[in-house]
Amino acid sequence: MPNTFEPIVAVEDKAKATILDVLRQEPDSAEIGLVIAIAGIDGTAFKYSLAMVRLDDAADDDLLIRHEDLTLVIPAADVENLRGATIKMSTNLLEPGLVLDNPNTPSPRILGGDGDAAPQLTGSVAERAVQVVETMINPAIASHGGQAEIAGVEDDIAYVRLGGGCQGCGMASVTLSQGIEATLLEMVPELSKVIDVTDHSGGENPYYEAAKK
Repeated sequence: MPNTFEPIVAVEDKAKATILDVLRQEPDSAEIGLVIAIAGIDGTAFKYSLAMVRLDDAADDDLLIRHEDLTLVIPAADVENLRGATIKMSTNLLEPGLVLDNPNTPSPRILGGDGDAAPQLTGSVAERAVQVVETMINPAIASHGGQAEIAGVEDDIAYVRLGGGCQGCGMASVTLSQGIEATLLEMVPELSKVIDVTDHSGGENPYYEAAKK
């Protein structure tokens, strides 16, 4: 079980004190950590589970994060989706307790961060849109079993068809708005809108086909 001092998940002081108060009620509290795991998806955000576990019982590939006398345990599969999150105390009087402020969403990251090289795009608006899908979008959503294609471009609107794991997926709208649309509009500034023409029910979708000349 690797330990790390990298603040993958931060803990505010008040939240830390609350967690330690609970842990200290357990025998051998120094040998107990707090597991933070992603438990599913609720709308456009992750759901989480918090539980206490003896550090000796943590999985071999769990990541142990030491915050002085508090140890967080994060399943290996959840590390990247929790990176940058902060455990806080809720400010909602109707829902007191711990909350996890997480900048990550279930939608795969498409736009790169600082230092990521953007592809050199050439050709018409439609050709550049296709290049963005092929070089930036599909490699990102492939990790989620999805794929996308440009069904057509008319004026300043790109029509996108999703396939694979994205077709019929409940998070398709999030992937489209937060990932695909944001990337296309940034990389091809002539575009102002992206429309999903995927038939998510499995039947034929006449929307774009009927609009074609």
